[in-house]
Amino acid sequence: MLLVSADGTTETLSPAEALVRARLQELDLIEISPKASPPVVKIGDVGHYLYQVQKKEKKQRSHSKQSEVKMLRFGFRTDRHDLERLILRAREFFGEKHSVKFVVRMRGRELSNKDYASQKLRGAIAVLQDVADIEQEVKLQGNQFIVVLRPRKGGKNALS
Repeated sequence: MLLVSADGTTETLSPAEALVRARLQELDLIEISPKASPPVVKIGDVGHYLYQVQKKEKKQRSHSKQSEVKMLRFGFRTDRHDLERLILRAREFFGEKHSVKFVVRMRGRELSNKDYASQKLRGAIAVLQDVADIEQEVKLQGNQFIVVLRPRKGGKNALS
């Protein structure tokens, strides 16, 4: 076994010798890396060690925030101001590292003018080109056009 002491020095010992040293210090023998060759151990308090490992895992989980796909819908006849408000909302989502799914819904006679709805959606995409990349191209799905945008990696601040 490879025993790592508190000051960072290492020495190779038999398992029995390492156990005896731990008992002399009235501490536990903790196996740090069992798959290493030889296995790595250290002498210390098991409770404290487990607490440190748990604390480290919790910190890693907090830094790896899950991103969601936020959906923003607007209609065929949505006016420019409302569309600008949705674009600002999308920028906020990109700032939080979320993807955004834009949906343009068409009903009734609006279905006969699909080009207009598609152009309206593409206009919104063009405005967001500085902070977002297209993840899923514009496509017709039933009575609505859908596009999914993801935030740019290492791009400018989404709110500027």
